[in-house]
Amino acid sequence: YNAAPTSILFMILLGFVDDVLDVPWRVKLLLPSFAALPLLMAYAGHTTIVIPKPLRAYLEMEVLDLGVLYKVYMGLLAVFCTNAVNILAGVNGLDVGQTLVISSAILIHNMMQIVSSSDADYQQAHAFSIYLTQLLVGASLGLLCYNWYPSSVFVGDTYTYFAGMTMAVAGILGHFSETLLLFFLAQIINFVYSIPQLFKWVPCPRHRLPSFEPKTGLLTGSKDMNLVNLFLRWFGRCTEQQLCIRLLIFQGLCSGFCFLLRFLMAGWYK
Repeated sequence: YNAAPTSILFMILLGFVDDVLDVPWRVKLLLPSFAALPLLMAYAGHTTIVIPKPLRAYLEMEVLDLGVLYKVYMGLLAVFCTNAVNILAGVNGLDVGQTLVISSAILIHNMMQIVSSSDADYQQAHAFSIYLTQLLVGASLGLLCYNWYPSSVFVGDTYTYFAGMTMAVAGILGHFSETLLLFFLAQIINFVYSIPQLFKWVPCPRHRLPSFEPKTGLLTGSKDMNLVNLFLRWFGRCTEQQLCIRLLIFQGLCSGFCFLLRFLMAGWYK
C-alpha cells in the first residue's frame, strides 16, 4: 500500500520534469517504467491468470502462473496508461474529462465487484482501488472547473502522468488489469492510430493539434494521426468545446461498451 502513493508521486515528479525540460517522445515511453518500480518491487499479490474457457481443453489447465512475466505485464500496463492519457489531449477539458469518465467507470466496476463477491480479500482489493480512485475523481472534478473551455488552468504532463499512473495502480492492486484495459478502449484506438507518428515512420510534430481559424472560432483537423484530428475530419469543423464534448461522449460510449462486453462474456469467457 505504501508503494502505491510512492509510484504516483514519482510519476508526478517525472511529469513536472517533462513539462520543464520538454522531453522527447521516445524518452516519455520510458519514464513510467521507473515510476512503477516501487509498485513492482513491493507487489505481493498473485501472478496467475485464469485461462479462458474456450482454451482450457487445449492447454489442459484452468490457471496459469506467469511469475516474473506478470510483473513485466504490470510494468507495461503502467507505461501504457500514463502515456495513453497524455497522447489523447490538446483540447481544453479533454485531459481531465477523459480521466473523469474512466475513473468513474473504475469506481462503478469496483462497487459492482464488492457487492457480487463474498471473498474478503477480493473485496479488500477492490476497496483499496476505490480509495485511490475516489481521490482522483474528487481532485479532477475541482480541476475541471478551471480546465473546461475557456480554460484558465492548463494541466500539462504533470496531471496526465499523475492520472494515468493512479488509474494503473488502482487496476493493478484491485486485480482487474484486463478490465482496466477495456476502460481505456478509446485510448487504445488513439494509440494504435498514432503508431506511425509516434515511432517516426511519418513526420511527427511536437504538438499534434488542429488548426484554429480566428475569424470563425472553429477548429480544422490536420493530417496528424490522432482522434482529435480524426473527429474533425469525419464530423466537420467545430468549436473547441464542441470537439471536447464529442470526444468525451465517445469515451463514455467506450466505457459503456466495456460493461456490456463483460456482461455478455461472463460465464462463457471465464
